Amino acid sequence: MNILSSFSIKNLNTFQIDCKAKYFVEVGSQPEIQELKLLEIFRNENVFILGGGSNVLFTKDFDGLIIHPVFKGIEVDAESSELIILKIGAGEIWEELVDFTVKNGWSGIENLAAIPGSVGAAPIQNIGAYGVELKDVFESLTAIDLQDGSIVTFKREECNFAYRNSIFKSEFKNRFLIMDVSLRLNKNAKPNIEYEALSMFLENEHLDPGLENVYRAIINIRASKLPDPKQIGNVGSFYKNPVVEHDKFAELNSKFPEIKYFPQPKGASKLAAAWLIESCGWKGKRIGQVGVHDKQALVLVNHGGGDGSQILSLSNLIIESVNQKFGIQLEPEVNIL
Repeated sequence: MNILSSFSIKNLNTFQIDCKAKYFVEVGSQPEIQELKLLEIFRNENVFILGGGSNVLFTKDFDGLIIHPVFKGIEVDAESSELIILKIGAGEIWEELVDFTVKNGWSGIENLAAIPGSVGAAPIQNIGAYGVELKDVFESLTAIDLQDGSIVTFKREECNFAYRNSIFKSEFKNRFLIMDVSLRLNKNAKPNIEYEALSMFLENEHLDPGLENVYRAIINIRASKLPDPKQIGNVGSFYKNPVVEHDKFAELNSKFPEIKYFPQPKGASKLAAAWLIESCGWKGKRIGQVGVHDKQALVLVNHGGGDGSQILSLSNLIIESVNQKFGIQLEPEVNIL
């Protein structure tokens, strides 16, 4: 274990923000974490756990210790004729995991293809796309409590999964370091193609809704709408789609009949944040070195050389304009530091 000082984390955040951590360390085993907990640096410094950096915005240098989990490995934990449970190291790359499961004919996470980041970060955010969320396939995870060093297993019901949220993003934020995640996948189930954009793509391309075709379709759809973070700094969707109750939606729908939304239980509606932002004229707009993507208004981008404070200022301007026009307060998905 090697603790580095004044360490650049530009290559560990997909916004490509050039900032530094006061201290930085990689951990890939339980003994390393236990050793780290005994050190004065761990006890005296602010601690932040950084996975793939695909859902974080650094607005300044981090004054403390960044822990970067690099737990590796994929193993079969249990198996039947219909199901398989995989245990995956938190440091594995999510995109590579999805590719691995599709090649083996196991369905469940193909709709989550091409999402950047690490496996360990997936349950924190309860990642989701094209009609599927991580909680739909989640079995359990193993984590170490950084307060007392104990090893804890969290089952699905204990994670308080919600829309782009979990107990690890709220009540237990930065307390537990996830070491591995177990997912329940299907050997024979048909992929979920209920999402309109996905079903239309398959229909237009005359493709049957098989596992491989759905996987490739998702990759193509995302590539057509979302910028590659290797090419231009971004974290994908920057905002959550806001959910409003019946009366608020009725008010908005009367003023804006073209408003895009998704019906929710109990009469609520989930509004398309991208539509709200685009309606305020932000799509494709650039301010200095940062801006809004020209194909997807939910995505803020770093054109090169921009810093986190500039992206945050842009975000605040967008939130203010959406609130003024629609009376809706957008909420960032991103962890802002």
